[in-house]
Amino acid sequence: MQSRLDLASLGSVPAGYRPAVAPGDRRVGIVHLGIGAFHRAHQAYYTEECGDWGICGITQRSTAVVDQLGPQDGLYTLLVREGTEARPRVMGAVREVLFAGDDPLAVAARIADPAVSVVTLTVSEKGYRHDPATRRLRLDDPEIAADLGNRPARTVIGQLVAGLAARAASGAGPVNVVCCDNLPDNGPTVRGLVHAYAAAYDPALTEWIDASVAFPATMVDRIVPAATGTDRAEAASLIGLADQGTVVAEPFTQWVIEDSFAAPRPAWEKAGAQIVSSVAPYEKVKLRLLNGAHSALAYLGGLAGHEYIASACEDDAFASFAHSLMVRDAALTVDAPPGMETEEYAGSVLRRFRNAALKHTTRQVSMDGSQKLPQRLLGTVTDRLAAGQPPSWAALAVAGWMRHVWTQRSETGAPFAVNDPLAGVFASRLAGADDAPAVVDALLGIRDVFGPLSESPEFRALLTDHLARLASDGARAAVLALGR
Repeated sequence: MQSRLDLASLGSVPAGYRPAVAPGDRRVGIVHLGIGAFHRAHQAYYTEECGDWGICGITQRSTAVVDQLGPQDGLYTLLVREGTEARPRVMGAVREVLFAGDDPLAVAARIADPAVSVVTLTVSEKGYRHDPATRRLRLDDPEIAADLGNRPARTVIGQLVAGLAARAASGAGPVNVVCCDNLPDNGPTVRGLVHAYAAAYDPALTEWIDASVAFPATMVDRIVPAATGTDRAEAASLIGLADQGTVVAEPFTQWVIEDSFAAPRPAWEKAGAQIVSSVAPYEKVKLRLLNGAHSALAYLGGLAGHEYIASACEDDAFASFAHSLMVRDAALTVDAPPGMETEEYAGSVLRRFRNAALKHTTRQVSMDGSQKLPQRLLGTVTDRLAAGQPPSWAALAVAGWMRHVWTQRSETGAPFAVNDPLAGVFASRLAGADDAPAVVDALLGIRDVFGPLSESPEFRALLTDHLARLASDGARAAVLALGR
């Protein structure tokens, strides 16, 4: 039986694949909330490359990551895939892994540690328990309400505020809270959620937060599909040790961070991060072009029976649609950063999506659509309508989401289940809806998702036409018809 990756066995890993810094030489200065695959392939990668900082990772929903990384002393392999090539690197920046459900008070204590000066987050859009349309905290959310009661905090915002309160009480000093999720204006958005919770938790705490906590905006970009048994087996063959924590990523990676800090931080720029005065133009291009096209391919490609994003992109009909969505709708609503040409950017996005070595499923990308649509597609819709132009491609992508929610199966008959925090709301509103107009009325009326667009007759008409075509002719015919 192959030995398992850990500190004792690390010396047997080929020299070129070992961590940049001896893991034992790292000090924990970062607490990360939501230590899933994306964090380990992105922010932990940058931290790995730029000094002796260490990370305490907090897993929120299950013990899976603790079970994987605990016996491995936090070590894991980052496997970068492109075509037939796979390049491994053992990562040592993660020095501790905790499950918040075992001891919520330990999370607050770790954030309050004076040696910690950075808290990063990747908890997905739904983890913030906010209204995506208004970006306000749902204080009536049952879990938020319970956290504000007498129990130790279980929600991410509750844990974060509890940690900040403990930090303020102990005089631990200022801290940077760095959101790395795909939220519009994510730093200020999280600041607003923290303020709303703190005001209900302890109003006096808001003054300390204003004076001592920075919430820089960020933009993150790297495709990180779920690792498979095949990925783990290949990593093991390359490093010579079994690794249950392997993560897989594409070669491309980008991290843009607002230069707004209240406390020490790693020199992430040494690993290629961009420290800029304003993240907004980078963020908007990425959310509306790349993420918008990703979701569109997931829904429309998934409906047509494509299991993977790469296979949908190999179909010229869907690739052409995604390109048009980016350059003929989304690009007209953004001001690109200096030096960026949106046509070239769109081409690079499609090349990345075609990387068949990344088994990124349409099912995975389609998750949590209610939380993703506002920033990925509905912003484009809103701005195009305001300019007096029909958002034809963006509207078809939204109609693809509606078809997915309505049928929950592909056109081949395979299950294409809805995984969304509002799934129960969808089912209730769709009861009795049996044609395109009824489905559009039912779903467009969810103001938590669509906001003012719920009242747009132009958008309703576009959605109804697109959804009717999807229902009668299928996704491939619908994207081809739009391209004519």
